[in-house]
Amino acid sequence: MVNTLMGIKKNMTSTYDSRGRRVGATVVEITPNYITQLNAASIQLGFGTKKSVKKPQLGHGKKAGIEMPIRWFREVAKTEGEDLKPGTEVKLEQVFSIGDEIKVSGTSKGKGFQGGVRRWGFHGGPKTHGQSDRHRAPGSIGSGTTPGRVYKGKKMAGHMGNVSVSTRGLEVVALDKDKNLLIIKGAVPGYTGGLIMITKLGRIKGYTPPPEEKPSEDEETAASVDSGEPKEAVVEPVAEIPVEEVKKEEVVENA
Repeated sequence: MVNTLMGIKKNMTSTYDSRGRRVGATVVEITPNYITQLNAASIQLGFGTKKSVKKPQLGHGKKAGIEMPIRWFREVAKTEGEDLKPGTEVKLEQVFSIGDEIKVSGTSKGKGFQGGVRRWGFHGGPKTHGQSDRHRAPGSIGSGTTPGRVYKGKKMAGHMGNVSVSTRGLEVVALDKDKNLLIIKGAVPGYTGGLIMITKLGRIKGYTPPPEEKPSEDEETAASVDSGEPKEAVVEPVAEIPVEEVKKEEVVENA
Protein backbone atom coordinates (compact mmCIF):
# COMPACT_ATOMS: atom_id res chain seq x y z
CA MET A 1 0.00 0.00 0.00
CA VAL A 2 1.11 3.60 -0.45
CA ASN A 3 2.21 5.69 2.54
CA THR A 4 1.98 9.12 0.86
CA LEU A 5 -1.10 11.06 -0.21
CA MET A 6 -1.74 14.49 -1.69
CA GLY A 7 -3.98 17.06 -0.05
CA ILE A 8 -5.05 20.70 0.01
CA LYS A 9 -4.14 23.01 2.90
CA LYS A 10 -7.41 24.56 4.09
CA ASN A 11 -6.94 26.63 7.25
CA MET A 12 -5.57 26.64 10.79
CA THR A 13 -7.52 26.01 13.97
CA SER A 14 -6.97 24.76 17.51
CA THR A 15 -7.72 21.39 19.05
CA TYR A 16 -6.71 19.17 21.97
CA ASP A 17 -4.07 16.45 21.86
CA SER A 18 -4.15 13.07 23.63
CA ARG A 19 -2.91 14.68 26.88
CA GLY A 20 -5.68 17.27 26.90
CA ARG A 21 -3.43 20.18 25.93
CA ARG A 22 -4.77 22.89 23.60
CA VAL A 23 -2.56 23.07 20.50
CA GLY A 24 -2.58 24.85 17.17
CA ALA A 25 -3.45 22.64 14.22
CA THR A 26 -3.74 22.72 10.44
CA VAL A 27 -6.75 21.37 8.55
CA VAL A 28 -5.90 19.44 5.36
CA GLU A 29 -8.49 18.16 2.91
CA ILE A 30 -7.50 14.81 1.40
CA THR A 31 -10.05 13.62 -1.12
CA PRO A 32 -9.43 10.15 -2.61
CA ASN A 33 -6.16 9.75 -4.53
CA TYR A 34 -6.09 7.50 -7.59
CA ILE A 35 -3.32 5.20 -8.76
CA THR A 36 -2.68 6.16 -12.38
CA GLN A 37 0.53 4.27 -13.17
CA LEU A 38 2.77 1.57 -11.68
CA ASN A 39 6.54 1.71 -12.13
CA ALA A 40 9.36 -0.52 -10.96
CA ALA A 41 10.06 1.31 -7.69
CA SER A 42 7.34 3.97 -7.55
CA ILE A 43 3.63 4.61 -7.92
CA GLN A 44 2.10 7.55 -9.75
CA LEU A 45 -0.86 9.13 -7.96
CA GLY A 46 -3.50 11.44 -9.38
CA PHE A 47 -5.31 13.96 -7.23
CA GLY A 48 -7.81 16.76 -7.61
CA THR A 49 -9.90 17.81 -10.55
CA LYS A 50 -10.69 20.93 -12.54
CA LYS A 51 -13.00 22.01 -15.31
CA SER A 52 -10.70 21.21 -18.21
CA VAL A 53 -7.22 19.77 -18.70
CA LYS A 54 -5.02 19.18 -21.73
CA LYS A 55 -5.89 16.19 -23.89
CA PRO A 56 -2.70 14.19 -23.13
CA GLN A 57 -3.36 14.64 -19.41
CA LEU A 58 -6.99 13.59 -19.81
CA GLY A 59 -6.00 10.55 -21.87
CA HIS A 60 -3.44 9.50 -19.27
CA GLY A 61 -6.20 9.32 -16.67
CA LYS A 62 -8.61 7.47 -18.97
CA LYS A 63 -5.91 4.89 -19.66
CA ALA A 64 -6.02 4.03 -15.94
CA GLY A 65 -9.82 3.86 -15.99
CA ILE A 66 -10.44 7.33 -14.49
CA GLU A 67 -12.98 9.36 -16.42
CA MET A 68 -12.75 12.66 -14.51
CA PRO A 69 -9.97 15.15 -15.41
CA ILE A 70 -7.03 14.81 -13.00
CA ARG A 71 -5.29 18.04 -12.00
CA TRP A 72 -2.07 16.84 -10.32
CA PHE A 73 0.15 13.81 -10.91
CA ARG A 74 2.96 12.89 -8.50
CA GLU A 75 5.19 9.85 -8.05
CA VAL A 76 5.64 8.34 -4.58
CA ALA A 77 7.70 5.45 -3.26
CA LYS A 78 6.23 1.97 -3.51
CA THR A 79 5.88 0.00 -0.27
CA GLU A 80 5.60 -3.73 0.19
CA GLY A 81 2.09 -5.05 0.53
CA GLU A 82 -0.95 -5.92 -1.51
CA ASP A 83 -0.93 -5.78 -5.29
CA LEU A 84 -2.20 -2.48 -6.63
CA LYS A 85 -3.79 -1.80 -9.99
CA PRO A 86 -4.20 1.41 -12.00
CA GLY A 87 -7.49 3.09 -11.20
CA THR A 88 -7.49 1.99 -7.54
CA GLU A 89 -8.91 4.58 -5.16
CA VAL A 90 -6.86 5.29 -2.03
CA LYS A 91 -8.77 6.98 0.80
CA LEU A 92 -7.60 8.95 3.79
CA GLU A 93 -8.46 6.37 6.47
CA GLN A 94 -6.60 3.61 4.60
CA VAL A 95 -3.24 5.32 5.17
CA PHE A 96 -3.44 7.55 8.26
CA SER A 97 -4.74 7.21 11.81
CA ILE A 98 -4.64 9.30 14.99
CA GLY A 99 -1.19 9.26 16.59
CA ASP A 100 0.78 8.84 13.34
CA GLU A 101 4.05 10.69 12.82
CA ILE A 102 4.10 12.32 9.39
CA LYS A 103 6.21 14.45 7.07
CA VAL A 104 4.54 17.28 5.14
CA SER A 105 6.11 18.71 1.97
CA GLY A 106 4.91 21.76 0.10
CA THR A 107 5.91 25.01 -1.59
CA SER A 108 6.52 27.83 0.88
CA LYS A 109 4.86 31.22 0.54
CA GLY A 110 6.67 33.58 -1.84
CA LYS A 111 8.00 36.76 -0.16
CA GLY A 112 9.54 38.43 -3.20
CA PHE A 113 12.88 40.30 -3.02
CA GLN A 114 13.90 40.78 0.62
CA GLY A 115 16.90 42.29 2.38
CA GLY A 116 19.42 40.51 4.55
CA VAL A 117 17.67 41.41 7.81
CA ARG A 118 14.44 39.64 6.93
CA ARG A 119 15.88 36.91 4.72
CA TRP A 120 18.76 35.79 6.96
CA GLY A 121 18.17 37.54 10.28
CA PHE A 122 21.09 40.00 10.04
CA HIS A 123 21.28 42.41 12.99
CA GLY A 124 22.11 45.46 10.91
CA GLY A 125 24.58 48.22 11.70
CA PRO A 126 24.87 50.47 14.77
CA LYS A 127 22.18 53.08 15.32
CA THR A 128 24.52 55.70 16.84
CA HIS A 129 27.98 57.20 16.28
CA GLY A 130 26.94 59.12 13.21
CA GLN A 131 25.25 56.25 11.35
CA SER A 132 22.36 57.57 9.29
CA ASP A 133 21.60 55.05 6.53
CA ARG A 134 23.36 51.81 7.59
CA HIS A 135 20.74 50.38 9.95
CA ARG A 136 19.75 47.50 7.65
CA ALA A 137 22.82 47.32 5.42
CA PRO A 138 24.47 43.88 4.91
CA GLY A 139 28.00 45.06 5.72
CA SER A 140 31.16 43.57 4.22
CA ILE A 141 30.79 40.73 1.71
CA GLY A 142 34.43 39.63 1.55
CA SER A 143 38.11 40.54 1.55
CA GLY A 144 40.02 42.64 -1.00
CA THR A 145 42.92 41.28 -3.04
CA THR A 146 42.70 37.82 -1.49
CA PRO A 147 40.55 36.09 -2.58
CA GLY A 148 39.45 39.01 -4.74
CA ARG A 149 35.96 37.63 -5.22
CA VAL A 150 32.73 36.87 -3.36
CA TYR A 151 32.36 33.28 -2.22
CA LYS A 152 29.48 31.29 -3.67
CA GLY A 153 26.54 30.92 -1.32
CA LYS A 154 27.20 34.21 0.46
CA LYS A 155 24.13 35.30 2.40
CA MET A 156 22.84 38.45 0.73
CA ALA A 157 19.59 40.12 -0.21
CA GLY A 158 17.54 38.27 -2.82
CA HIS A 159 14.42 36.30 -3.61
CA MET A 160 12.81 34.72 -0.53
CA GLY A 161 10.29 31.88 -0.35
CA ASN A 162 8.53 29.92 -3.12
CA VAL A 163 10.78 26.88 -2.60
CA SER A 164 10.08 23.26 -1.72
CA VAL A 165 10.03 22.76 2.07
CA SER A 166 9.53 19.62 4.17
CA THR A 167 8.56 19.52 7.85
CA ARG A 168 9.09 16.27 9.77
CA GLY A 169 7.86 15.05 13.13
CA LEU A 170 4.28 16.33 12.85
CA GLU A 171 1.42 14.47 14.54
CA VAL A 172 -2.07 13.51 13.39
CA VAL A 173 -4.42 14.63 16.17
CA ALA A 174 -7.81 14.09 14.50
CA LEU A 175 -9.35 12.54 11.40
CA ASP A 176 -12.76 13.01 9.80
CA LYS A 177 -13.29 10.41 7.09
CA ASP A 178 -16.79 11.66 6.25
CA LYS A 179 -15.50 15.13 5.31
CA ASN A 180 -12.05 13.90 4.12
CA LEU A 181 -10.25 16.10 6.66
CA LEU A 182 -6.94 15.45 8.42
CA ILE A 183 -6.05 17.59 11.46
CA ILE A 184 -2.28 17.99 11.90
CA LYS A 185 -0.65 19.38 15.03
CA GLY A 186 1.32 22.55 14.26
CA ALA A 187 1.90 24.47 11.03
CA VAL A 188 2.67 23.02 7.61
CA PRO A 189 4.46 24.73 4.69
CA GLY A 190 2.52 26.38 1.90
CA TYR A 191 -0.33 28.78 1.38
CA THR A 192 -4.06 28.25 1.84
CA GLY A 193 -5.37 26.20 -1.06
CA GLY A 194 -1.90 24.93 -1.97
CA LEU A 195 -0.96 21.34 -2.78
CA ILE A 196 0.96 19.43 -0.11
CA MET A 197 2.30 15.88 0.20
CA ILE A 198 1.74 13.97 3.46
CA THR A 199 3.97 10.96 4.15
CA LYS A 200 3.48 8.53 7.03
CA LEU A 201 6.71 7.90 8.97
CA GLY A 202 5.40 5.71 11.80
CA ARG A 203 3.85 6.27 15.21
CA ILE A 204 4.55 9.11 17.63
CA LYS A 205 6.96 7.90 20.32
CA GLY A 206 5.18 7.45 23.64
CA TYR A 207 1.72 8.10 22.17
CA THR A 208 -1.12 7.03 24.44
CA PRO A 209 -4.69 7.08 23.12
CA PRO A 210 -7.19 9.15 25.14
CA PRO A 211 -9.38 7.20 27.59
CA GLU A 212 -12.77 6.10 26.33
CA GLU A 213 -15.72 8.02 27.72
CA LYS A 214 -18.12 5.86 29.74
CA PRO A 215 -21.83 6.46 29.01
CA SER A 216 -23.86 8.01 31.82
CA GLU A 217 -26.95 6.39 33.38
CA ASP A 218 -29.28 8.59 31.31
CA GLU A 219 -27.55 7.52 28.09
CA GLU A 220 -27.76 3.85 29.10
CA THR A 221 -31.49 4.25 29.84
CA ALA A 222 -32.07 5.96 26.49
CA ALA A 223 -30.12 3.23 24.70
CA SER A 224 -32.17 0.48 26.37
CA VAL A 225 -35.44 2.25 25.43
CA ASP A 226 -34.30 2.63 21.81
CA SER A 227 -33.32 -1.04 21.62
CA GLY A 228 -36.65 -2.13 23.13
CA GLU A 229 -35.02 -4.07 25.96
CA PRO A 230 -36.57 -3.36 29.38
CA LYS A 231 -34.11 -2.18 31.98
CA GLU A 232 -33.73 -4.58 34.89
CA ALA A 233 -35.19 -3.25 38.12
CA VAL A 234 -32.69 -2.78 40.90
CA VAL A 235 -33.88 -4.58 44.06
CA GLU A 236 -32.28 -3.32 47.24
CA PRO A 237 -31.58 -6.04 49.85
CA VAL A 238 -33.75 -5.91 52.99
CA ALA A 239 -31.86 -5.90 56.26
CA GLU A 240 -32.60 -9.01 58.36
CA ILE A 241 -33.75 -8.47 61.98
CA PRO A 242 -32.32 -10.92 64.52
CA VAL A 243 -34.86 -13.34 66.10
CA GLU A 244 -33.91 -12.33 69.67
CA GLU A 245 -34.88 -8.68 69.06
CA VAL A 246 -38.26 -9.78 67.64
CA LYS A 247 -39.00 -11.89 70.78
CA LYS A 248 -38.09 -8.99 73.10
CA GLU A 249 -40.52 -6.69 71.25
CA GLU A 250 -43.34 -9.29 71.64
CA VAL A 251 -42.70 -9.62 75.40
CA VAL A 252 -42.87 -5.86 75.90
CA GLU A 253 -46.20 -5.64 74.03
CA ASN A 254 -47.76 -8.49 76.12
CA ALA A 255 -46.68 -6.81 79.34
